Amino acid sequence: MTSSNNSFVAIFSLLLLSTMQCHAQLSSTFYDRTCPNALTTIRTSIRQAISRERRMAASLIRLHFHDCFVQGCDASLLLDETPTIVSEKTALPNLGSVRGFGIIEDAKRVAARDASSLVGGPSWTVKLGRRDSTTASHTLAETDLPGPFDPLSRLISGFANKGLSTRDMVALSGSHSIGQAQCFLFRDRIYSNGTDIDAGFASTRRRQCPQEDQNGNLAPLDLVTPNQLDNNYFKNLRQRKGLLQSDQVLLSGGSTDDIVLEYSNSPRAFASDFATAMIKMGDISPLTGQNGIIRTVCGAIN
Repeated sequence: MTSSNNSFVAIFSLLLLSTMQCHAQLSSTFYDRTCPNALTTIRTSIRQAISRERRMAASLIRLHFHDCFVQGCDASLLLDETPTIVSEKTALPNLGSVRGFGIIEDAKRVAARDASSLVGGPSWTVKLGRRDSTTASHTLAETDLPGPFDPLSRLISGFANKGLSTRDMVALSGSHSIGQAQCFLFRDRIYSNGTDIDAGFASTRRRQCPQEDQNGNLAPLDLVTPNQLDNNYFKNLRQRKGLLQSDQVLLSGGSTDDIVLEYSNSPRAFASDFATAMIKMGDISPLTGQNGIIRTVCGAIN
């Protein structure tokens, strides 16, 4: 971990300690008096990380999502393995794919907002003041996170269990307009000659992900604008060019078809709904007031 990241942790640890007695609810102005430069400091850190590696924007948004869906937005995903903690990092949906821990530290939720805006996506007002959990749940990470092979019904019910609507689910799926996926997650799909995938698209993807490759090659989720968080993801679905099965299933004759078509025609509608859904996801069971702790080091209990 770099010295700048250590400074980031120290700033937020002190900041939270100084405000914990007077705030029990999340607020966008949580740090205004105690640390008025907090958001500027965070934004600068995220901008530098993404300028070094564009893919990091997708990784930070994914990290936010994978934390909030397990025990709520409580930074449980950051905890490392110990004799008493079975880390969420080693759960199948996270293993080898969730990254960016050293960049965001205690400012994880704010980082997701800035990661979006720095790759052309929307911005939104972030509610601040969350505290950290003392537990992690490897089991919930295995069961509660949506998977790349899930049918539409499972995707809808999984998001509904977290208080997110079907529209929220489709909007949040639009984060797949940036980032990359490992070939094993879609290899069967591009070699299946199925009717729900464009033949030319499948052929193009096979060149980067040969059938015999076992090295975990990565491929962009969106070939057209892979570094922009935009509505091209939904245009891809209309052309049967969804990379993951759980992408294309959003436009498969089911209840989400109209939403996909709306977003493909209206970048403004997608951006607005994506921001709204990110705020709602950030409200999933946060720890506030005297609940939870303030970790000095993100990956360990004090």
